[in-house]
Amino acid sequence: MNKKEIVKVNRQIRFPEVRLAGEEYAGKVVSINEALKIADDLDTDLILISENAKPPVCKIMDLNKFLYEKKKREKEQERKNKENRIEVKEMRFRPHIEDHDFNFKKNHIIKFLKDKNRVKCSLFFKGREITNPDAGKVVLLRMAEEVSEYGTAENLPRMEGKRMFMMINPNKK
Repeated sequence: MNKKEIVKVNRQIRFPEVRLAGEEYAGKVVSINEALKIADDLDTDLILISENAKPPVCKIMDLNKFLYEKKKREKEQERKNKENRIEVKEMRFRPHIEDHDFNFKKNHIIKFLKDKNRVKCSLFFKGREITNPDAGKVVLLRMAEEVSEYGTAENLPRMEGKRMFMMINPNKK
């Protein structure tokens, strides 16, 4: 997409009169020809800011500078949205997990909770392990207890088919 298609500039603006925005001409309503002449005298562009206003608002400035500032504002807005978005991370377990593996996964869950992410703890049963779901429940409840300083379990472990899961939400500080 061409940058001139994104914003209406100079002769692309088709309104009889416009309101100028900027330092010197703030709020001044002029005809489109006069606005184009002012922009031409200053060796800049006339950029349409808001065409829904009565009369439409235009700004006198360099097009490349305007596009740069617009892109910068969009990136800042995207960064703020990303900071406020909560992600769901998943940690998978097996019913008979060794202490080292358990602690390793616990440290990852703590890191996720510190980053303000929700954690879904999933426990998978294979073969005949499904006959003893209490072993899985013990693992998940132990995990909830060990990370209780950083997050709280949303609910007790629940079974769905051959897996058991539990959500842990970060604590509010």
